[in-house]
Amino acid sequence: MKKTTKIFAALCSAAVMTVSAVPFSSTVTAPLDTAFAADDTNDDWLHAKGSRLYDMNGNEVWLTGANWFGFNCTECVPHYLWSGDIDDMVKDIADHGVNVLRLPVSTELLYNWMVGDPDPIGSVNPNDDPNYPINVDLINPDGSVMNSQQVFDVLLKKCKKYGVKAFIDIHSPESNNSGHNYGLWYGKSFKGRDGKNVTVTTDVWIETLAWCADHYKGDDTLIGFDLKNEPHSKYGGAPIDAIWDDSDAPNNWKKAAQDCADAILEKNPNALILIEGVEGFEGHGAWWGGNLRGVAKYPVKPASGTSQIVYSPHDYGPVVSDQTWFHKDFTEQTLLDDYWYDTWAYLVEKDIAPLLIGEWGGRIPSGVDDAAIMAAPATSLEQVEQNAKWLGLIRDYMIKHHVNHTFWCLNDDSGDTGGLWKDIQFGVTRQADCTMLAKTTINWDKEKYDTYYYPAIWKTLTSKKFIGLDHQTALGVNGISLNDFYTNYASSEGSNLDGGTKTGGTPVITEPTSQQNPTGKTPDPTSTNHDVQGRLGDANCDSNVDISDAVLIMQYLANPEKYTISKAGLDLGDVCERGDGVTGLDALAIQMYEAKTINAFPVNSDFEYIG
Repeated sequence: MKKTTKIFAALCSAAVMTVSAVPFSSTVTAPLDTAFAADDTNDDWLHAKGSRLYDMNGNEVWLTGANWFGFNCTECVPHYLWSGDIDDMVKDIADHGVNVLRLPVSTELLYNWMVGDPDPIGSVNPNDDPNYPINVDLINPDGSVMNSQQVFDVLLKKCKKYGVKAFIDIHSPESNNSGHNYGLWYGKSFKGRDGKNVTVTTDVWIETLAWCADHYKGDDTLIGFDLKNEPHSKYGGAPIDAIWDDSDAPNNWKKAAQDCADAILEKNPNALILIEGVEGFEGHGAWWGGNLRGVAKYPVKPASGTSQIVYSPHDYGPVVSDQTWFHKDFTEQTLLDDYWYDTWAYLVEKDIAPLLIGEWGGRIPSGVDDAAIMAAPATSLEQVEQNAKWLGLIRDYMIKHHVNHTFWCLNDDSGDTGGLWKDIQFGVTRQADCTMLAKTTINWDKEKYDTYYYPAIWKTLTSKKFIGLDHQTALGVNGISLNDFYTNYASSEGSNLDGGTKTGGTPVITEPTSQQNPTGKTPDPTSTNHDVQGRLGDANCDSNVDISDAVLIMQYLANPEKYTISKAGLDLGDVCERGDGVTGLDALAIQMYEAKTINAFPVNSDFEYIG
């Protein structure tokens, strides 16, 4: 069904972005900090099973993050780096419990990185002065400002330093502050750095993402790829609507996403693939990127299996655009009945696939009187109050059902939602001992953060420690690492998932005793393995099939130069789709064997015994 839409322009001069969810109808600088260098084990990759996400040892994780846009815009750099220092800002993000960042980029940006000519960025330092103590990390030794890819690399290093993970989101084909309005992944053109016109085709879009996956496959800070922000209708200039079916049509988002997933997973089989919905499916409308009804009928199935697939709808309240399901005293149940369940919630309630709500957010009553930032279609206090009610309901639903999420957004220059930040200031003050203190101060929207975002951040139940996704590095000043949680907190107090249900867990082995034998056991080649098929699954050749074999396979796939497997181990570890070599599916199958979910090898990609 067609729905009425209210649209307004982004203020490009101020780099003000609107959310893209509309219903259907920036002397020698000091070297970078090296504190992160100790965590180079590349062991933080995740995979899916049912509707949950897990680490390589089968410990459940919960991605609770936020969006920080700017790389997708003409500035080609995260916004507000002109007001704050990148190290201070990422530290503050981690200190507030954000365990993952969704970073919008454009295909144009990745294309220029791929061809070796990255875009320049806007100034992130007054007069680009390396002696001025703001963003000195973003100035090259020769005094020049870093380009966009160099800034991205610094951002990943800062994220690693403070225990934050990230994934990129292709927000638009070309770098454009309002590029989200265009609904397709192909069809736009831009002028390349060499002066030639480049048209973004489906092949170019796939090529740039596969290049990016290959380039960053050795860094588990970048854990995944959101293939395209909000595929939708012809609104915004697209020549045709994005559709979801089983055809070979060029505008079939399901097919394009599957082809792109195959290309990425060929380069990095450990990356998460986040796939958004469309706008309309078989007469049913939704927010841009929100409609996942088609998955029930036409699921995305990469050649390597679905262990890396995460579906990622967007959802908003009436401040962004009013909808019929808000025209009542709505509750969680009415939202489920009227929209959520059939559109996306069924995927998690039926344990089909994990969900990550890639965008949710909006104005709350405390901000409605500020005319300077109220650049939103909602003009009444009642609508904003309804928006706050909706925020609370979706927050509680995500906690209850383990739905991963990234809040839209951190920066406050999103026109119709605002952000978690109100303003950012950088200052230098003289201390009592005459030293100078340089510091970025971020003024967070306390009510929005405390009431709506903080409760949905993954944290321990009693001590309220933020739980990170890195096995070794703690998440900020009040956080803990994933290994710390599963070693010291999971069985004693649990987390805010499942109301504090105590859980077990296995810390990830990061420095095996032997590259071929992480357990340190002495292999006995004459022993009989407990698997009915003999020694299939025994990747480390220690005469047992257990979690250490899955760990070794994951380590080998992530860093084969560091973690080697013997020729015999490569053969024995190939238990899923036998004959295709060891893959992430083999590691997952062995974990399932350890959990007694399957009891024999070999198995097919659906983990069924094939004899």
